Amino acid sequence: MITLTTRAADKIRELQEDAGEGKLLRVFVESGGCSGFQYGMSFDEQKADDQVLESEGVRFLTDEASLAYMNGSKIDFDDGLQGKGFDIQNPNAESTCGCGKSFS
Repeated sequence: MITLTTRAADKIRELQEDAGEGKLLRVFVESGGCSGFQYGMSFDEQKADDQVLESEGVRFLTDEASLAYMNGSKIDFDDGLQGKGFDIQNPNAESTCGCGKSFS
């Protein structure tokens, strides 16, 4: 399971209004970044093999492989003075890079 904080859910709802009808947030992991894997987010239409998750009243998509890497993760959003946008706290990551966008 991947969970959202209230702040992340609020920001996703705000962004979803501009994404277009029928599109949900897709959370995924792909090869790359300075630590081996990197997180990604985009708005997309649901595909047949997607996992549909819900947290804080927001439905979002992921694929099975990404869920295996991110199971137990929490997604937060910070827009303060030093805010860095979406922040993923992943208990499965052995190490993360300085920017927090990639992990191994």
